[in-house]
Amino acid sequence: MSGGVEIERKFLVARLPVLEGLKAKPVRQGYVTLKGDSIELRLREKGGAYFLTLKSEGGLARMEREIEIDRAQFEELWPATGGRVVEKTRYVGALADGTTFELDVFAGALAPLVMVEVEFDTVEAALVFIPPDWFGADVTEDRRYRNRALADDGVPR
Repeated sequence: MSGGVEIERKFLVARLPVLEGLKAKPVRQGYVTLKGDSIELRLREKGGAYFLTLKSEGGLARMEREIEIDRAQFEELWPATGGRVVEKTRYVGALADGTTFELDVFAGALAPLVMVEVEFDTVEAALVFIPPDWFGADVTEDRRYRNRALADDGVPR
Protein backbone atom coordinates (compact mmCIF):
# COMPACT_ATOMS: atom_id res chain seq x y z
CA MET A 1 0.00 0.00 0.00
CA SER A 2 1.24 3.47 -0.76
CA GLY A 3 -0.15 6.58 0.76
CA GLY A 4 0.47 10.10 1.77
CA VAL A 5 0.24 13.38 -0.02
CA GLU A 6 0.49 13.66 -3.78
CA ILE A 7 2.09 16.95 -4.87
CA GLU A 8 1.67 17.28 -8.60
CA ARG A 9 1.50 19.87 -11.36
CA LYS A 10 -0.39 19.10 -14.54
CA PHE A 11 0.03 20.77 -17.94
CA LEU A 12 -1.44 20.57 -21.39
CA VAL A 13 1.19 19.75 -24.02
CA ALA A 14 2.12 22.49 -26.49
CA ARG A 15 4.07 20.07 -28.68
CA LEU A 16 4.94 16.42 -28.27
CA PRO A 17 8.49 15.60 -27.27
CA VAL A 18 10.26 12.66 -28.89
CA LEU A 19 8.52 9.58 -27.48
CA GLU A 20 10.98 7.05 -28.89
CA GLY A 21 12.90 5.41 -26.07
CA LEU A 22 10.41 6.36 -23.34
CA LYS A 23 8.72 3.68 -21.25
CA ALA A 24 5.08 3.37 -22.32
CA LYS A 25 2.24 1.55 -20.57
CA PRO A 26 -1.44 1.33 -21.43
CA VAL A 27 -3.63 2.67 -18.61
CA ARG A 28 -7.33 2.01 -18.08
CA GLN A 29 -8.99 3.62 -15.10
CA GLY A 30 -12.56 3.97 -13.97
CA TYR A 31 -14.25 5.95 -11.24
CA VAL A 32 -16.56 4.41 -8.65
CA THR A 33 -17.44 7.71 -6.99
CA LEU A 34 -19.71 10.19 -8.73
CA LYS A 35 -19.36 13.83 -9.75
CA GLY A 36 -19.78 15.97 -6.64
CA ASP A 37 -18.51 13.34 -4.19
CA SER A 38 -15.97 14.73 -1.73
CA ILE A 39 -13.47 11.93 -2.43
CA GLU A 40 -12.37 10.04 -5.53
CA LEU A 41 -12.31 6.24 -5.61
CA ARG A 42 -10.58 4.91 -8.71
CA LEU A 43 -9.78 1.51 -10.20
CA ARG A 44 -6.70 1.39 -12.41
CA GLU A 45 -5.12 -1.20 -14.65
CA LYS A 46 -1.60 -0.16 -15.60
CA GLY A 47 0.70 -2.45 -17.53
CA GLY A 48 -0.79 -5.65 -16.10
CA ALA A 49 -0.99 -4.43 -12.48
CA TYR A 50 -4.24 -3.47 -10.74
CA PHE A 51 -4.88 -0.79 -8.13
CA LEU A 52 -7.63 0.73 -6.00
CA THR A 53 -6.92 4.38 -5.18
CA LEU A 54 -8.59 6.85 -2.84
CA LYS A 55 -7.89 10.57 -3.37
CA SER A 56 -9.11 13.66 -1.56
CA GLU A 57 -10.25 16.93 -3.08
CA GLY A 58 -7.51 19.47 -3.74
CA GLY A 59 -5.33 20.87 -6.46
CA LEU A 60 -1.56 21.02 -6.13
CA ALA A 61 -1.45 18.77 -3.04
CA ARG A 62 -3.97 16.14 -2.00
CA MET A 63 -4.18 12.94 0.03
CA GLU A 64 -3.71 9.71 -1.87
CA ARG A 65 -3.97 6.12 -0.65
CA GLU A 66 -3.40 3.23 -3.04
CA ILE A 67 -3.48 -0.55 -2.68
CA GLU A 68 -2.60 -3.16 -5.24
CA ILE A 69 -5.41 -5.62 -5.92
CA ASP A 70 -5.52 -8.73 -8.08
CA ARG A 71 -7.17 -9.05 -11.47
CA ALA A 72 -10.22 -10.93 -10.10
CA GLN A 73 -10.87 -8.15 -7.57
CA PHE A 74 -10.44 -5.53 -10.28
CA GLU A 75 -12.87 -7.29 -12.64
CA GLU A 76 -15.40 -7.75 -9.82
CA LEU A 77 -15.36 -4.02 -9.02
CA TRP A 78 -15.05 -2.68 -12.60
CA PRO A 79 -18.83 -2.65 -13.38
CA ALA A 80 -19.26 -0.12 -10.53
CA THR A 81 -17.47 2.45 -12.71
CA GLY A 82 -20.61 2.68 -14.83
CA GLY A 83 -18.67 3.75 -17.91
CA ARG A 84 -16.87 6.62 -16.13
CA VAL A 85 -13.60 5.55 -17.74
CA VAL A 86 -10.34 7.05 -18.99
CA GLU A 87 -8.03 5.19 -21.38
CA LYS A 88 -4.57 6.45 -22.22
CA THR A 89 -0.99 5.51 -22.90
CA ARG A 90 1.41 6.82 -20.27
CA TYR A 91 4.98 7.63 -21.29
CA VAL A 92 7.52 8.14 -18.52
CA GLY A 93 10.69 10.13 -19.10
CA ALA A 94 13.12 12.58 -17.54
CA LEU A 95 13.61 16.28 -18.16
CA ALA A 96 17.08 17.77 -18.67
CA ASP A 97 17.43 18.36 -14.89
CA GLY A 98 16.50 14.72 -14.12
CA THR A 99 12.93 15.48 -13.01
CA THR A 100 10.58 12.65 -13.97
CA PHE A 101 7.53 13.43 -16.09
CA GLU A 102 4.51 11.32 -17.04
CA LEU A 103 3.01 12.15 -20.42
CA ASP A 104 -0.53 10.88 -21.05
CA VAL A 105 -1.84 10.43 -24.59
CA PHE A 106 -5.57 9.90 -24.23
CA ALA A 107 -7.60 7.50 -26.38
CA GLY A 108 -11.24 7.04 -27.32
CA ALA A 109 -13.58 9.96 -26.68
CA LEU A 110 -10.75 11.90 -24.98
CA ALA A 111 -8.42 11.84 -28.02
CA PRO A 112 -6.51 13.91 -29.07
CA LEU A 113 -5.95 15.27 -25.52
CA VAL A 114 -2.33 15.07 -24.31
CA MET A 115 -1.24 16.14 -20.82
CA VAL A 116 1.94 15.90 -18.79
CA GLU A 117 2.29 15.59 -15.00
CA VAL A 118 5.25 16.16 -12.73
CA GLU A 119 5.25 15.01 -9.09
CA PHE A 120 7.26 16.74 -6.38
CA ASP A 121 8.47 15.98 -2.86
CA THR A 122 7.45 19.40 -1.53
CA VAL A 123 4.99 22.16 -2.36
CA GLU A 124 7.93 24.57 -2.52
CA ALA A 125 9.64 22.49 -5.22
CA ALA A 126 6.40 22.41 -7.20
CA LEU A 127 5.99 26.18 -6.98
CA VAL A 128 9.49 26.98 -8.25
CA PHE A 129 9.41 24.41 -11.08
CA ILE A 130 10.00 26.00 -14.48
CA PRO A 131 8.42 23.83 -17.19
CA PRO A 132 10.26 23.22 -20.46
CA ASP A 133 8.99 24.94 -23.60
CA TRP A 134 7.11 21.86 -24.85
CA PHE A 135 4.79 22.07 -21.85
CA GLY A 136 1.63 24.10 -22.49
CA ALA A 137 -0.87 25.73 -20.14
CA ASP A 138 -0.70 24.83 -16.43
CA VAL A 139 -4.04 23.16 -15.60
CA THR A 140 -3.12 21.99 -12.08
CA GLU A 141 -5.93 23.96 -10.45
CA ASP A 142 -8.43 23.53 -13.31
CA ARG A 143 -10.79 20.79 -12.08
CA ARG A 144 -12.02 20.18 -15.64
CA TYR A 145 -8.69 18.45 -16.39
CA ARG A 146 -8.82 16.00 -13.50
CA ASN A 147 -9.11 12.46 -14.78
CA ARG A 148 -12.40 12.00 -12.91
CA ALA A 149 -13.85 15.10 -14.60
CA LEU A 150 -12.60 13.87 -17.97
CA ALA A 151 -14.31 10.52 -17.36
CA ASP A 152 -17.57 12.31 -16.44
CA ASP A 153 -17.60 15.27 -18.82
CA GLY A 154 -15.08 14.63 -21.61
CA VAL A 155 -12.49 17.09 -22.90
CA PRO A 156 -13.15 20.69 -21.80
CA ARG A 157 -14.24 23.03 -24.58
